[in-house]
Amino acid sequence: MTTQPVVIVGAGPAGLTTAYELGKNGLPSILLEAGKQVGGISQTVNYRDFRFDIGGHRFFSKVPTVNTLWEEILGEDFLLRPRISRIHYNNRFFEYPLKPTNALIGLGPVEALLVCFSYVKTKVFPGPDEKNFEQWVINRFGSRLYQIFFKTYTEKVWGISCTEISADWAAQRIKNLSLKEAVRNALFGAKNGKNREVVTSLIEQFHYPRLGPGMMWERCEELVAGFGSQTLKGIKVERIHHRNGQVRGVSGRSLSGDLVEFDGTRFVSTMPLRELIVAMDPQPPEKVVQAALGLRYRDYLTVVLIVKREDVFPDNWIYIHSPEVKMGRIQNYKNWSPSMVPAPSRTSLGLEYFLWDKDEEWTWSNERLIELGVRECAHLRLIHPREVEDGTVVRMKKAYPVYDQQYQDHVQTIRQYLATFSNFQTIGRNGLHRYNNQDHSMMTGVYAARNIMGLSHHDVWAVNTEKEYHEEGRMALPSAGDRMVPTQVQGAVDESLSGQEAIIQIVFAKLDPVALGVAVGVVTGLAIFAATAILLLKGGPVIGPRLSLLGHFLFGFNMTWGGALIGCLEGSLMGFSIGYAGAFIRNGSLRTYAKFRRWREETDRRRHLLDKV
Repeated sequence: MTTQPVVIVGAGPAGLTTAYELGKNGLPSILLEAGKQVGGISQTVNYRDFRFDIGGHRFFSKVPTVNTLWEEILGEDFLLRPRISRIHYNNRFFEYPLKPTNALIGLGPVEALLVCFSYVKTKVFPGPDEKNFEQWVINRFGSRLYQIFFKTYTEKVWGISCTEISADWAAQRIKNLSLKEAVRNALFGAKNGKNREVVTSLIEQFHYPRLGPGMMWERCEELVAGFGSQTLKGIKVERIHHRNGQVRGVSGRSLSGDLVEFDGTRFVSTMPLRELIVAMDPQPPEKVVQAALGLRYRDYLTVVLIVKREDVFPDNWIYIHSPEVKMGRIQNYKNWSPSMVPAPSRTSLGLEYFLWDKDEEWTWSNERLIELGVRECAHLRLIHPREVEDGTVVRMKKAYPVYDQQYQDHVQTIRQYLATFSNFQTIGRNGLHRYNNQDHSMMTGVYAARNIMGLSHHDVWAVNTEKEYHEEGRMALPSAGDRMVPTQVQGAVDESLSGQEAIIQIVFAKLDPVALGVAVGVVTGLAIFAATAILLLKGGPVIGPRLSLLGHFLFGFNMTWGGALIGCLEGSLMGFSIGYAGAFIRNGSLRTYAKFRRWREETDRRRHLLDKV
């Protein structure tokens, strides 16, 4: 094994994890970081002892290796924090994860009824092939809920129509979350059972470094230095020199403008793929260059406000779906960790704006952006402008790789080209053009380090495409496009089934008794309440003589407002029982019929066995 340092471009979570894994095994490295801080998008910025994230980073992972690394690096400074988050829409706050009572009150009975009808309609008549984000979400939540809670916020974040966003993004980020899972979580909790997984979007607590995520990576930088490795900041790599299928060195500029060069035998890059391909020397084939130029990145800007108030709101963060403001999300860093602010009497808020670097807001002065943030917070009635005593702005270019309809073809072309190099790996969010979480980026670093050390051969591109991250359907990794869209059928088909039995399972997918019961129950209860309310408002000498006959079936129901509430409750329970029983009977009947068809198929095969001899 060579002892020459491994050259790593980028000191974010992926790059530092690579150096940490190499260092623990006696192999030094040189990290070249373009910025003044390590951590990449996971850095923590310090302004007058007020600390804040670039977006807010929960530390939660299903991967034991990553959890072990976090504990190794940070130890006692790794806090367990409660998650509190809400959605702001139409001048109301909705708890997220979903709480049925809160959502019903916030939406109102009419809108809630329309949401339920929309969901049932989608389950009975699902949409076409899921090629874009809009189709993917509607098939799981219904069009009404999509319009309310998904469309506005998603288009704020990405700056393009939901029909232009690939379904890959939803499959990767929302994963196995659906309306039935949200309702089940609200009713029974997000517990890990024998056949249940915690949905990442619904976790109720997470770990967090005491002084923010940057604390993790600054500590990692210290540990890496103890292994004999170097982290050089302010070095922007501009050229990747290669020859005969091997990278021979990299060159770039320091902050002072001096040319610097680094040779080596093993290289790892976390550079955005678009910048990487442009930096290759000699230049790659034209189709590879064009593929790289076709990749897009969403830029990020946060306006931090220092507020003279001890408590502003209890949430870690709030999603701002309201279309009348440009802000997409607001963080309350004090609620992530009390140590993020220097004084209990002050609160720091992070107002997040998702932009293209060509947008006019990107070039606005800090003062103008702070003024915008104060005005929007006041419009949302979160603070009073006089409470803001200071503020600052942080910009992060290429924060989010865009999953448009062409990205997978571009990435596949670049991936095939990079595979021709025997000593060069790309890792991390931008190095793979994949919207990875922090733990996924770290695993690409672990895999890259093990590949270099010859311990095993891992495909870094496979991280976050495996079963534990995509539980809605059987996943495939086709070489043509690396497309990560789950099948339309909910749940994988049993491979032991064959012939007509498998066809029956595919065509007549299993109904979820809880989901159908909740849907029928809500519709039934609201329908009884609405019908009673209409007749009560209409009035007359005898109110609803026909509807009052329901009193024979619903104990305590009569044509009064109290009776309407009793009818709503009992109708919901009766509807739930009918829906649950209907799904249970239907599923059992189909199972029985499938077994019968299997028996007939096997009998037929035995009868014609001699034909195969």
